[in-house]
Amino acid sequence: MSQQPRVFASPDELRAAVGEQLGWTDWLEIDQKRIDAFAEATGDHQWIHVDPERAAEGPFGTTIAHGFLTLSLIPSLTPQLFRVEGVRMGVNYGVNKVRFPAPVPVGSRLRATAVVAELTEAGGGLQLVTRVTIEREGGDKPVCVAETVARFYL
Repeated sequence: MSQQPRVFASPDELRAAVGEQLGWTDWLEIDQKRIDAFAEATGDHQWIHVDPERAAEGPFGTTIAHGFLTLSLIPSLTPQLFRVEGVRMGVNYGVNKVRFPAPVPVGSRLRATAVVAELTEAGGGLQLVTRVTIEREGGDKPVCVAETVARFYL
């Protein structure tokens, strides 16, 4: 791992970080095996993802990862960026907004960054909104921008 995750030891430390970018994750290669496994798990077997011969004739010249595959990487990437300590439990509460501005061709390398966007009291705990951006190595636009929501209970 290229950087150690930022550790927030208290809600006050997390609140003080609102607006801060939390660095970058390591690069992760997206191979056809991962794309095919995602297609199996979700039942989304659209040819643009799983048929290399047909996709070679398509608009991207190769297969591309599902947008939701890219989104699903967030829980494995963000722990490289930060960790919240002193909480009893944290849960994924959802996503406010997601966009996929650019495709992820097979063989792409991706990495993520995040900004602590907001911390509020909600549901008997703290609600953290994090703006996550995933980029493709050599790409000129992000491949995913998502505003994720987590709840932490003390």
